[in-house]
Amino acid sequence: MTNACDDLPCRREFLQTAVCVGVAIGWLGLSSSAAEALPVFFTEGVQSGSETRFPIPPVDSANVDRTAQVIVARAQGHVYVFALSCPHENNVVKWLPKDHRFQCTKHDSRYQPDGVHTSGRATRNMDRYVIRRDGDSVLVDLHRWIQSDKDPAGWAAATIAV
Repeated sequence: MTNACDDLPCRREFLQTAVCVGVAIGWLGLSSSAAEALPVFFTEGVQSGSETRFPIPPVDSANVDRTAQVIVARAQGHVYVFALSCPHENNVVKWLPKDHRFQCTKHDSRYQPDGVHTSGRATRNMDRYVIRRDGDSVLVDLHRWIQSDKDPAGWAAATIAV
C-alpha cells in the first residue's frame, strides 16, 4: 500500500512550509510586498572537516544560515560571508532590497552589500569570515572571523571573485 504523500507533498508538509515562510518574513520584519522582491534565501551549511561548505549563490543575493549565524552574500561579482550580527551590539542585520543594503535591526547601522559601514552607531564594517573557494562551493572557517578595524588587509582579502 502506498502513502498518499509518496508522490506529492502532504497537506501537513505544505502547511509546515507555509508557516516557515511566514515566520521568516516576520523574522525579517518585512511587509508581504517587500518580501516578494527580497533577494534573501535561507541556506544551511554542511560541515566539511574544520570548515562549513555553502554553495556559491548563482545570483546576487543574501543567503542566511540561521544555525551558523552567517550571511553568504553575492554582490557585484564577489562572494562574502558575514556574521549575521551587527558589530555594534550583536543585533541581527537584515537586507533591505529597495535600498540595496544591510541594516541593523536595533540601531539602524547601515552597510553596503560588501559589508562596508556607511552610517549608524557601529564603528566598523560587518565582520567577515575567512573563506576559500572549492569548485562551486565556498568553504568557511566559522572559528575565524576578521574585524576590519583590527586587520584591514585580511578583511579586504576575505572575498571570492565569481
